[in-house]
Amino acid sequence: MTAVAEPAGPARGAARRPHPGKVTQTRVLTSEWIKFRSLRSSYWSLLVGCGAMIGLGLLFSMVITSKWDTMSPLRRRDFDAITVPLRGYFLGQLAVGVLGVMVVTGEYSTGMIRASLSAVPKRLPVLWAKATVFAVAVWLTTTATAFVCFFIGQGFFSGKHIQADLSTPGALRVVIGTGLYLTVVGLLGVGLGTVIRSTAGAIAALFATLLVLPVLGEVLNFTSWGDKVNPYLPSNAGQALLAVHTEASGQMRPWPGFALFAGYAVAVLAVAAYLLKRRDA
Repeated sequence: MTAVAEPAGPARGAARRPHPGKVTQTRVLTSEWIKFRSLRSSYWSLLVGCGAMIGLGLLFSMVITSKWDTMSPLRRRDFDAITVPLRGYFLGQLAVGVLGVMVVTGEYSTGMIRASLSAVPKRLPVLWAKATVFAVAVWLTTTATAFVCFFIGQGFFSGKHIQADLSTPGALRVVIGTGLYLTVVGLLGVGLGTVIRSTAGAIAALFATLLVLPVLGEVLNFTSWGDKVNPYLPSNAGQALLAVHTEASGQMRPWPGFALFAGYAVAVLAVAAYLLKRRDA
């Protein structure tokens, strides 16, 4: 019999070599998106944040509608149909901020960051990809939730003929601004997570920035420094975008205030980028 010769090539059972490919920002983005959507913490954190926004918006709207007929003229004068349904952002920012921290520190705690940085030796594309994927996901989710909260509230207020709509001056800015504000809060979390590399430490730093600094700033209201400092604190500056009237409240103008808040986040991310290049994983 004549033996059939096998074609020349790699031996049977030999492992195939991975296809060589250049590391590009697009591929790093794809990798980070796979990581983000594969983690249950991503879904749960966004669900908690958006659920808190809707739940509190619903609660505030129901209570005000039920008490409207017995409210004092002063309380009615202070009522704002645009901002009341969106007050849940205050709790939503906590969930979004924690998620921003965990996007980075989760990899440090498991050691996965070493594999990520080995695959992308230049390192910074990993940080930019994490920040981009996170920002897009959070902005889309929270902006959609803000619209839901707004329309739910107006549905209640329409029964008392006190509703607003998106054409009301400041309404569209406040609704869209809610998603923008929460996105920047999350990016602060990403930056602090990269700088501190500890989940507990970064969350503590983020909460101190958002919640403690404004409280300490209230002490300055008893001095001549109050008006010179308070409006420029990170959360106070960012929340100017969520106020319909800022002139009487002593806040910054909406878009300059948001630009300053975003500047804080950019500064933290710049420090994070510097340290990521300088430190060992």
